[in-house]
Amino acid sequence: MNLKAKNQTELYGFKNVFRELCLLYNKDKLPSKILLSGQKGIGKCTFAYHLINYALSQDEENSYDIKRFIINENNKSFKLILNETNPNFSLVDVKPEKKSIDIDQIRNLINLMNKSSFNKKPRFILIDNIEFLNVSSVNALLKILEEPNENIYFILIHNNSKILETLKSRCLNFKLFLKNKETLEITEKLLKTNISDKINLDLINYYSTPGNIYRLVDFFEKLEIQLKNLELKEFLELIIKQKTYKKDINIKNIIYEFIEFFLIKKNMFTKSNYYNYFIRQMDTVKKFNLDEDSFFIEFRSKILNG
Repeated sequence: MNLKAKNQTELYGFKNVFRELCLLYNKDKLPSKILLSGQKGIGKCTFAYHLINYALSQDEENSYDIKRFIINENNKSFKLILNETNPNFSLVDVKPEKKSIDIDQIRNLINLMNKSSFNKKPRFILIDNIEFLNVSSVNALLKILEEPNENIYFILIHNNSKILETLKSRCLNFKLFLKNKETLEITEKLLKTNISDKINLDLINYYSTPGNIYRLVDFFEKLEIQLKNLELKEFLELIIKQKTYKKDINIKNIIYEFIEFFLIKKNMFTKSNYYNYFIRQMDTVKKFNLDEDSFFIEFRSKILNG
């Protein structure tokens, strides 16, 4: 299954919020600047693509099915977005070869906005991972958001990291959240099987999201490693020993969450020196994009084997 948000034709969660936004759009009251906040892998981008398809497909054949919350695969706007040729849609995200969303990407966006529309439909600009905007690109984006742009909607995706308050204040913020039961139900729909057949429940924690669990299972199945046979400590020992975290950045970020969960689960937070030390170390490695090998080795030596 392709887990890219633009390929997801079914909306699994947040249906009440989605329905409210659709009603606002029907009344021409949809906010022109929307910020979707929540954990990575929870389904924010999928939510955005569904809202965009709902709006763009209204006067087209095979329009959005609001009763079942499904995008019709034969819909024209959906196909154009898949092919990256939809004139009413623009995506801004971190490029694979870069570490941030740079100023040139925002300048290209400004040039695109200044061009005349091909039709009377609204235009949607989706900016994913806004925490990776650098200083120059943030300032340029703020200027765009300050100006009234008729029939142009901005949807910003935020993964619960710190962002400028000035950026946050210019948008209507929707915080998306799933209960643990909802997470498990959605994950089983994605995996198309009982979750306990794929992964040890010891690895499921309150940090986990459907997207993260699916990526974890899919990644390790390709390595022919059965996660259902591994408890949390065994799992961490395996990935640190084999340096599996170097093969996929998404997996590496998930591992950090599992390490924090392990510290909490083992009541390390009661031994505040241990807990605070490793949390600070982990935050420093992530913030400054430092070499993670020394951190993982120290964690393995002092905590897993200590």
